Amino acid sequence: MANTKQEFETQGLSVESVVLDVRNQADCQRFVATALEIHGTLDVMICNAGTDIIKPAEQYGENEWDRILDINLRGYYFCAQFSAQHMLKTGSGSIIMTSSIAGSAGIPGLTPYAASKGGINQLVRTMAVEWAQRGIRVNAIAPGYIENIMANVKFDENDPYQKRAVTFTPMGRRGAVHEFLGAYLFLASEASSYITGEILYVDGGYHAA
Repeated sequence: MANTKQEFETQGLSVESVVLDVRNQADCQRFVATALEIHGTLDVMICNAGTDIIKPAEQYGENEWDRILDINLRGYYFCAQFSAQHMLKTGSGSIIMTSSIAGSAGIPGLTPYAASKGGINQLVRTMAVEWAQRGIRVNAIAPGYIENIMANVKFDENDPYQKRAVTFTPMGRRGAVHEFLGAYLFLASEASSYITGEILYVDGGYHAA
């Protein structure tokens, strides 16, 4: 983190980090309050925390279900909520949530994860409609399979699940991390000023197949 922050600062950018648990409502509120204290305003909130456990639907335990939904959906709601409370006062802001192709397509082994991402899609649409005339845009990026692997997921390229990811992606490969950045920059900028309530798929064609 220090090296990354240093790199940004050499470009004249101010970067700060805040440690929080998005499952905790007070932590999310403190996170937004800290950003406001440091920068004075809040233009963009990107809700991106996430976790997953891949296994058959009949095998998830209660704690596993709760952990995935609490991080992937509950945390998004609170971060968006506290951000919106400030944005509504200024009459502008962009909230971007990281969804997934699993939010709209059935993918084996992802039951609670898929439920959380489907919930995000509806969270986005509902908030977008509610705040559209009050200056806040709410959208989501729905990534396909990316080269970086999420925490709690064991990666084995020979595993049938991992082979399926490439087989069902028309481009025939996982996306590189840098290939997703443009979508976030677009939705954060004025270039997308007439877009709200949308789920933007960045998935190598998976959603279209």
